[in-house]
Amino acid sequence: MNAVTPPIPLIPENAPFSPAQRAWLNGFLAGLYGGGTQPMSVAQSPAAEPDEDLPWHDPVLELPERLALAENRPLPQRLMAAMGQLDCGQCGYMCQTYAAALAEGHESSISLCVPGAKPTQLALKRLMAEAPVLPQVAATHAPTVPTGRDVRVLAVEPLTGQGSSKDVRHVAVDLLDSGLTYAPGDSLSIAVPNDPALVEATLAALGTNDHTVRAALTNDLDIARPLDRTLDLLAGAAVHPRQAAALRALSDGETGAEPADADLLDLLQAFPSARPPLPDLLRSLPQLRPRLYSIASSQRVTPREVHLCVAVVRDTRRGRLRHGVASGFLADRAIAHGPIRASIQTSHFRLPADPRTHVIMCGPGTGIAPFRAFLQERAACGIKGRAWLLFGERQRTHDFLYEAELKAWLADGTLSRLDVAFSRDQAKKDYVQHRMAENAADLWRWLQDGAHFYVCGDATRMARDVDAALRHIAMTEGKLDEGQARDWIVALARQGRYQRDIY
Repeated sequence: MNAVTPPIPLIPENAPFSPAQRAWLNGFLAGLYGGGTQPMSVAQSPAAEPDEDLPWHDPVLELPERLALAENRPLPQRLMAAMGQLDCGQCGYMCQTYAAALAEGHESSISLCVPGAKPTQLALKRLMAEAPVLPQVAATHAPTVPTGRDVRVLAVEPLTGQGSSKDVRHVAVDLLDSGLTYAPGDSLSIAVPNDPALVEATLAALGTNDHTVRAALTNDLDIARPLDRTLDLLAGAAVHPRQAAALRALSDGETGAEPADADLLDLLQAFPSARPPLPDLLRSLPQLRPRLYSIASSQRVTPREVHLCVAVVRDTRRGRLRHGVASGFLADRAIAHGPIRASIQTSHFRLPADPRTHVIMCGPGTGIAPFRAFLQERAACGIKGRAWLLFGERQRTHDFLYEAELKAWLADGTLSRLDVAFSRDQAKKDYVQHRMAENAADLWRWLQDGAHFYVCGDATRMARDVDAALRHIAMTEGKLDEGQARDWIVALARQGRYQRDIY
């Protein structure tokens, strides 16, 4: 017999609270009684309180807020506060362990935090400069042994039309007999090799044809994103003073330093006087780490497959066509390559335990991936509750990813609302945060009724704009002041009702 869910209690109008206080309390009660009472582990909620007192470990907080919370703390904690706080694993650590490795001298690079990007790098550089100088543990190069299980790419199909300025692919991966299992919201970690053409050009620039070096540059070392320690090594080896100075400027992250966004081949071509011993150069390069992609399918629907939504990165810089390490491999070489190693990274990004809880999903571009998985899961389970998707891209005609599926879910009730923003279909740019503002009253009402709010996509602009829009809605619709709106956002996150999968 199904248990009857009690009605959500509300603060009465005549209670001794201001309208803003009453709105905040009603939202909190909605989280408790509307599906937020289930036990929640740290892995399930990115803002759950850890065992240690780490108040900055909250992806909702801005970098200055995090640094202020860690002020006067030990160096490892101040370094941790500068990280992206997502524990995404792209750096090869968690936020806390990356900070500890830097503080203890076991890691020398401050540029590993992908979500934190340049602001994190600059903050880490400043903090490390203030710290006592520690001996760095020398990096050693050993062939990488990819972890995970064998899978195979079955199909790569275009999602964008021929007139699109983007190239987005639907990638189907056969799990073979790997035994890998996943849930909506998880990510697929795949080990991919470097572009063989880039490897050969790099070998030519180094003046070597050594098979061992070729294997290392193909499978083990990341030659697309040299770290600051590689730049420092090249600067120290440069015979030409101007080249040495330019390399130091790149290492320091100085504005305008060139060549910007350089890969190893760029550096070797731009600074021919910088030729350190080859073993030292190889040791300075980062390991070629597996790439993570949000899973775009439910295993209830495709039990032997994982689906991905991949934006293919192609860019011409300095007269050379560049390919994204993973996206280029998946688009152009993966099917012919044969088995690759993959594993599942379990995520905090989860549908509510109570299927009756409302969900609001904000996923522009390839950020739609986990929400396709959410909706497949809900459709497979026959869930027809309130589910609202905000999707954005450039042009409706060419870039409406998974349009037919979304419209079918809208028709059968799996999806109850679909609001779209296509930024280049009119003179004035139009984004998902504008749909949020236009529907502010409804969005606030859903949240007051206990809805969970999810965001997936670009961390540097979109996620910030969506967060700002959410705070503004709390102030305009909930009558909260700026501080109360911030506290309300933090409370949502700590209840597991505001989750972000951003990169």
